[in-house]
Amino acid sequence: MSARVQSAPFDLAAELAGFGAGAGAIVTFTGVVRDDTGQMAALEIEHYPGMTERALSDYGTEAATRFDLADWRIVHRHGRLAVGQPIMMVATAARHRRAAFQAADYLMDWLKSRAPFWKREIGRDGAARWVDAKSSDEDALARW
Repeated sequence: MSARVQSAPFDLAAELAGFGAGAGAIVTFTGVVRDDTGQMAALEIEHYPGMTERALSDYGTEAATRFDLADWRIVHRHGRLAVGQPIMMVATAARHRRAAFQAADYLMDWLKSRAPFWKREIGRDGAARWVDAKSSDEDALARW
């Protein structure tokens, strides 16, 4: 059970080696930097070291209790990431698939709306724009 924030790419296979031993279900989600406008070159992600890891760990611990997880892992990147690069991963392990799926979904909703990251889109023209919170992310979180 761990949460990590790093600038380097992560290796999903390495992250899952030995993960969730003895669990009946393992669910993973990997998010990639996407360009919804066709004008973005990269995404810059900032965070406060220490505070961010603590918050991610708290979310994971809450999910473990709520969904009776055998294991969980969150890896989130920071720095400048090009469109198409992996930005984060969540893995959950539980005795049964429903708990593993729900826990992964729960963690993603918390990460999208509450994780202390600040994101700035960098356009192909070099212009930068801070990413605002989305009401749809808040709506998703409200269901929990």
